[in-house]
Amino acid sequence: MQNIVILAGNVGATPEARTTQGGTKITHFSLATSRPKRDSDGKVIKDRDGYRVEDTEWHRITCFNGVGKTVEEYVDKGMKVMVRGRIHYTSWTDQDDIKRYGTEIIADEVTFLTRARQASGQQQDERDLPIDDDIPF
Repeated sequence: MQNIVILAGNVGATPEARTTQGGTKITHFSLATSRPKRDSDGKVIKDRDGYRVEDTEWHRITCFNGVGKTVEEYVDKGMKVMVRGRIHYTSWTDQDDIKRYGTEIIADEVTFLTRARQASGQQQDERDLPIDDDIPF
């Protein structure tokens, strides 16, 4: 049996990174995925201007080590990314002795679907950027 999830969506905020005392890099970010809202007959619901109404879900994404470092350096709020990983469930007792539960996606891969931001300290010459006509799809 396998625990595999693939999500494609928009990054909700600039990723937050930290390093554990053991040297493991952990990076977190939120990812929004959307799908059209449907009525009881299965038809897509539209607003008064004719635009479809969407249901948006937010996912907590956790990346470790190399993937986390790449995400920290190149991913920014609003980018479109695809995440391949696994669902991880956690539980803990908070300071008020209440049992809490959480769900996160542990990312094995993060693929950029829009142009990545420049890593800090790097500059990119416009002549180095690909021309849209050169993209083979």
